[in-house]
Amino acid sequence: MTAALFSLDGKTALVTGAGRGIGRALALGLARAGADLVLLGRPHSQKATAATVSALGRRVRVVDLDLSDPAQVRATAARLATEEHVDVLVNNAGIIDRRRAAEIRPADWSHVLDVNLNSLFFLTQQLAGPMVSRGSGKVINVASLMSFQGGLNVASYAATKHAIAGLTRALSNEWAGHGVQVNAIAPGYIVTDNTQPLREDPNRLHAITDRIPAGRWGEPDDLVGAAVFLASGASAYVTGHVLVVDGGWTAR
Repeated sequence: MTAALFSLDGKTALVTGAGRGIGRALALGLARAGADLVLLGRPHSQKATAATVSALGRRVRVVDLDLSDPAQVRATAARLATEEHVDVLVNNAGIIDRRRAAEIRPADWSHVLDVNLNSLFFLTQQLAGPMVSRGSGKVINVASLMSFQGGLNVASYAATKHAIAGLTRALSNEWAGHGVQVNAIAPGYIVTDNTQPLREDPNRLHAITDRIPAGRWGEPDDLVGAAVFLASGASAYVTGHVLVVDGGWTAR
């Protein structure tokens, strides 16, 4: 009975940015829970993830897409809404631009917003439509500790992650009555390419690690349990929530 609550057998999950790091871990975790996968992201970046999903015995489709191109995102999302029965949408793809606010050029700002926020909204707008019509579905957005804090020299990233938390709640309010749960996962400091500059700076590395009650940085696999929970029937009455997975950082 308990295992059935978390099973994703017969479900199809679409994961963005599944080529590495958190996206790859979430895609493989959902596949191990029983889901078939659609992997959407940068061209030629997701082949290894797709091969592993296939080896797990799950159907997998790779869709190459430049998430910084709003027109391309809208067109691809509309097509996928007719071609795939997406039960779970995981909006994971994101980039970070580390520079002082005074140094951010308009193109830099727009690029981060297009990848992190605008693509997320337009994908969700198209792919959640059929969920609402069917009366069931799951949307999982990947937020951040920067959904609650300002960080250092990451103004555009912080802006998008604050917006993702707000959008999660707004969409939940619209769709909860239609059987669609919209939630987010807010990772703490995770060992990924995005955090490599922090880990290469001895002062930042020690300052951050010393503040984490768990005593270590997270690994991408530390987020899988939260994703499976939010993707499964176990979270049928959980919506509009931002689930922090941070080793205790925000409790400190």
